[in-house]
Amino acid sequence: MRKSFIYSLAFLLSVAGCKLHQQHTSQQIQDTPFPAWAMVPFERPAHVNPVISPNASSTFIDPMSQKTIAWEANDTFNPAATVMGDSIYVLYRAEDRSGVAIGERTSRIGLAASADGIHMNRQKMPVLFPANDQQKKYEWTGGCEDPRVAVTEVGMYVMLYTQWNKDTPRIGVATSTNLTDWTKHGPAFEDAYDGKFLNMASKSASLITKVADGKQTIARINGTYWIYWGEHHVYAATSTNLTDWKPLVDEDGELLELMSPRPGYFDSDLTECGPPAVVTDAGIVLFYNGKNKPGIGRDTAYTANTYCAGQALFNATDPTKFVDRLDEPFLVPSEPFEKSGQYPAGTVFIEGLVLFKKQWFLYYGCADSKVAVAVMPQATP
Repeated sequence: MRKSFIYSLAFLLSVAGCKLHQQHTSQQIQDTPFPAWAMVPFERPAHVNPVISPNASSTFIDPMSQKTIAWEANDTFNPAATVMGDSIYVLYRAEDRSGVAIGERTSRIGLAASADGIHMNRQKMPVLFPANDQQKKYEWTGGCEDPRVAVTEVGMYVMLYTQWNKDTPRIGVATSTNLTDWTKHGPAFEDAYDGKFLNMASKSASLITKVADGKQTIARINGTYWIYWGEHHVYAATSTNLTDWKPLVDEDGELLELMSPRPGYFDSDLTECGPPAVVTDAGIVLFYNGKNKPGIGRDTAYTANTYCAGQALFNATDPTKFVDRLDEPFLVPSEPFEKSGQYPAGTVFIEGLVLFKKQWFLYYGCADSKVAVAVMPQATP
């Protein structure tokens, strides 16, 4: 009996990656010795979060239903961020009250400006939403979700977002020069390989960016634009024009998997790409959202189904070459508003990363309900 118990315990430990430890606190994460390449520490400014919350008084006439809709009444979360002029602009997902659960309402993208990255001046109207246009078959009735945004050296803003028609999620592309007026270009993979991946579920695209002269802009690597993308695994795609993207495939024509979940770690269920990746002296740092499995194989330090924030390192000249990743997350749900709302298991879902006045501002969704920010000083060369 005793021998049988020992064998059973050994099996469970091997499945869980042999990581036995207690629930981690935010302070323990902050004190973790991260590798030199990691972009840490990010800290929540005191007494400011959440910086964006639902607002039932914001209304507009929905072009699809022709009804007045309180478009950000239920939840505001999963934000992108960029800089224009002397301000940070946050583009965030907002849900109305047209449904009763996550993914059942209609989502639209709102816009907020901030001179300090913390105090937000929000527009009353959404800036990207389902309409009677060529994209309505991909966006209605689910909407426009989870944007990631970056800017070119000449000032063109590129948004990669999820087009959700309550059937298949797709990465959509939109561009703008002023962050208010957006041109939709349709599904990112529409033309690649004769449409092979058009009707495959896709989401969560992270543009690779660089920093020069204090500005963060979209990078070219070997003359080509790159994204990391994916929810269950990390994939890559390339483009020559930022609107048409070609996923990388292996010798069998299947998507090339660059990074995957790990049993026994905080990312045991998902490795979902986050905000724009950053080219550093050490390589390309990809920020991602790790989801913990609900059953055998989860990281026992974190609650089942928790989303925590991780980082991975890829080769600077070959973005497909994985180098390293953090064994512990650098940001975990700790505040009450990060462990309540639509997603009580706990969520810090990172999507917006921007360099502003020599500081990195990281914007994230809190339990699929609110928006918060964490800040890190820019590393000096």
